[in-house]
Amino acid sequence: MVRILNLIFGLFLFALGIVITIKANVGYAPWDVFHVGLAITTGLSIGVAGIVTGAVIVIITIALGEKLGLGTFANMIMIGLFIDLIMWPDIIPTSNNFWVGIAMMLFGIILISVGSYFYIKTAFGTGPRDSLMIAINRRTKMPVGVCRGLVELMATVGGWFLGGMVGVGTVIFVIGIGFCIQVVFAIFKFDAKSVKHETLNETYKSFKKKFNKKTSDS
Repeated sequence: MVRILNLIFGLFLFALGIVITIKANVGYAPWDVFHVGLAITTGLSIGVAGIVTGAVIVIITIALGEKLGLGTFANMIMIGLFIDLIMWPDIIPTSNNFWVGIAMMLFGIILISVGSYFYIKTAFGTGPRDSLMIAINRRTKMPVGVCRGLVELMATVGGWFLGGMVGVGTVIFVIGIGFCIQVVFAIFKFDAKSVKHETLNETYKSFKKKFNKKTSDS
C-alpha cells in the first residue's frame, strides 16, 4: 500500500509541476509543447491529449518488444487526469511577467523532479516516454542520451507545428530537468540505477502472493 501511495503522490506532484510550467507562459517543456498543440488542434483537454499520446506511445513500445509495468500505465492515465483536475478550478494564474514566469518554470521543474523520485522509487516501471526511449536505445544501439534527445526534439517540433508554445522556458526545461533531478535524487540519497522495475506480470504475482498470505494468516 505504501508503494501505491508513493506512486500516486509522485504522479500528482509531477502533474502539478507540469501545470505550473505551462502557466509560467514562457515556453513549454518538450512533451507539453506537443500535448498543448494536440489539444489546440483537436479540442481535447491538455490532460486527455497527454493520455492519448501516452497510449499511442505504449502501443509502439509494446510493438518494439518492451515489457511494461503498472507504473507505465499509471503514468499514462493519472498524470493526464491530475493535470485536468488541477487546471479545472483555474487557481494557478497564468504569468504575464517574464521573470515571474521564469521563477514558475524553475519551481515546476523542482516539483517534477521530486515527483519523479517518488514514482520511480516504487519500482513499478518507467513512464511511456521513458519506455520508448529505452526501446529505441535497444533497437538502434545509439547512446540513451541521443535517443532521449531525438524523442524530445520530435515532440517539440511536432507540437510547435500544432500550435504549442516553444520559448526560453523550453530551453530552461531541457537544460535544467536533468540537473534538478540529479540534485533531488542526491538529497534523498536515491540511486535510480539500483531500482529493479517490475513488469505488470511480476507486480500481479507479488500482490497475489501477499493477498494469499494475508488470507491464510487470518
